Amino acid sequence: MSQDKSGYPVMGENNPLHNSVYGPPQPGFGMPPPNYSQAPGGPYPPAAGYGQPGFPQAGPGSAPGPYPQMPYPQMPYPQGPYPQGPYQQGNTQPGFPGDPMAPAGSPGYHGDGPPSYYDNEEFTNSGFEDKTIRQAFIRKVFTVLTVQLLVTSSFVAIFTFVDEAKFFVRRNPWTYYVSYAVFFVSLIVLSCCGEFRRKHPWNLVALSILTLSLSYMVGMIASFYDTETVIMAVGITAVVCFTVVLFSLQSKYDFTSCRGVLFVCLIVLLLFSILCIFIRHRILHIVYASMGALLFTCFLAVDTQLLLGNKKLALSPEEYIFAALNLYTDIINIFLYILAIVGRSRE
Repeated sequence: MSQDKSGYPVMGENNPLHNSVYGPPQPGFGMPPPNYSQAPGGPYPPAAGYGQPGFPQAGPGSAPGPYPQMPYPQMPYPQGPYPQGPYQQGNTQPGFPGDPMAPAGSPGYHGDGPPSYYDNEEFTNSGFEDKTIRQAFIRKVFTVLTVQLLVTSSFVAIFTFVDEAKFFVRRNPWTYYVSYAVFFVSLIVLSCCGEFRRKHPWNLVALSILTLSLSYMVGMIASFYDTETVIMAVGITAVVCFTVVLFSLQSKYDFTSCRGVLFVCLIVLLLFSILCIFIRHRILHIVYASMGALLFTCFLAVDTQLLLGNKKLALSPEEYIFAALNLYTDIINIFLYILAIVGRSRE
């Protein structure tokens, strides 16, 4: 082995270490690199796997081929600003400033600070904003109302078509006052005790007692009119109530804002009823009954819109008993006033 002046071995063509590693010298510099598997001393063992699953390992006697590139860039990462392409610079999330396609009034970040939850008008504290809750509430109210009207219709039919029932109530007028007392107590409890009317099942028990007592009174009143008058009153009431409810559900006018005016009119109607007690006149009674039917028709429109939740006033989804009570008493009063109008007109 030859050495240079400093004493280090020179890797030349006559150096056996050089020849054993790199092979015999090749003429020229344009030749391909030497094949390490043909070097003296036999082929070297193939390189061990690098732990990459799914990639074939190189077999013995062959140089390890290039591994497939990953779909993401490998180290080193590209430096500098990334290419933006056709997209615009800045914040382009939908509904935030910087998005030219976002609506002008959409909620989003105002400035660089965190979003203000009080600026989001799409969410309110009322459970009525959820359409599922609102629809379930309306279905529950009208289901309870339907059962109440069926019970009342049964009492009216019995006292109208069964002569024994007519004779019984006419011979025992005290039952009317007892049922009226029960109805009044039940009405006060359900109207004034909010916790009680939201407590299941006692709210349904109280509502059932009220329905039975009021149904008995309505049937007893209907027994003093002939069958044809009662049938006409039932038909007119059904048409009026269905029309008012359908109009209230579809109308954009807010009837709930007139609730205070209607209460004032109710007080005036009560005073007018006292006058009718002392003045027995047919025309006066017809006017009184017409005013009562008109007033409770307006109450029916207001109480119907209280179910929707998109007006000035609304009922909580927990107040389905109170909502059904309001609609039920409105319809019964409309029926009684229309029955009085038809009955007085046919005299």
